[in-house]
Amino acid sequence: MMKIRAMITGTTGMVGEGVLHECLLHPHVEAVLVINRKPCGVSHPKLTEIIHKDFFDISAIEDQLTGYNACFFCLGVSSIGLKEAEYVRLTHTLTLNMAQTLSKLNPAMTFCYISGSGTDSTEQGRVMWARVKGKTENDLMRLPFKHVYAFRPGYMHPTKGLKNTLSTYKYFTWLYPVGRFFFPNVFLTLAEVGSAMINAVFYGSEKQVLEVKDIAALSKKV
Repeated sequence: MMKIRAMITGTTGMVGEGVLHECLLHPHVEAVLVINRKPCGVSHPKLTEIIHKDFFDISAIEDQLTGYNACFFCLGVSSIGLKEAEYVRLTHTLTLNMAQTLSKLNPAMTFCYISGSGTDSTEQGRVMWARVKGKTENDLMRLPFKHVYAFRPGYMHPTKGLKNTLSTYKYFTWLYPVGRFFFPNVFLTLAEVGSAMINAVFYGSEKQVLEVKDIAALSKKV
């Protein structure tokens, strides 16, 4: 039975922490490498952490990035307050820089990218962040990985007990049961996102771009 050796970015943020949590619990995941600018504060027998400040240049740690068959790329920034050029640099340029290196080091890797609901695959729409995310998805899918999947979650209900949940979520979590019932194509749990990423590596997915309903369905695959 295949065992997953996963690399995760962004574990000091809400989504990455949630995905890490699911990986550490999952029996199919035997090892996890996290790459952060600052310590994530998690200790576990499966877990190795690299502290690296410059994600635009990972040459200094390349020798530690081989032997992995999955990357869960959860690193990202909000577009709020950013000019398009800076958002492109922090979203597209940074992601592709790291992905290009990983595709050379681990060609059998499955790369799972956290995108967002409403992403514009045409790259032509009026919404800046959606165009940039769309271009990032498209360019990732041209790289020579085993598989590339773009995950487009909407609202992600946080996992209880994790420390990086955004403070604003305390105003909305009570809405989750109602939202999930009436708008199942918008509402997910963070646990479902993590489980779906793991299942994408273990089972594969017919779709490269996974919307909310696809993520929910894949998370339940056993």
